[in-house]
Amino acid sequence: MAVRKLVGQVTPEEKIEIQTLFERRNGLNELAKILTADNADLYEKLVKDMSDTSAKFQGWWDRMAEKYQWESTENGNWEIDFETCNIYLVIQ
Repeated sequence: MAVRKLVGQVTPEEKIEIQTLFERRNGLNELAKILTADNADLYEKLVKDMSDTSAKFQGWWDRMAEKYQWESTENGNWEIDFETCNIYLVIQ
């Protein structure tokens, strides 16, 4: 069972940035499920976009963790509550 611990909060502007990346990443993942490699150009664009979006997504978490000095643990990850801008450390 996972444990969720409140470790911080971000600004509404910071939340919008990660929410946009989160939604884009999810959309690209859904597209990847239906797109085949038959359309090479589109497939290459999708792969590049997925890579770029994942890098921006991870970069946001890295920047915010450094800025706010959130608690972390080896077997945990952070989650954001888009309603409250709260950041939780989730430990499995």
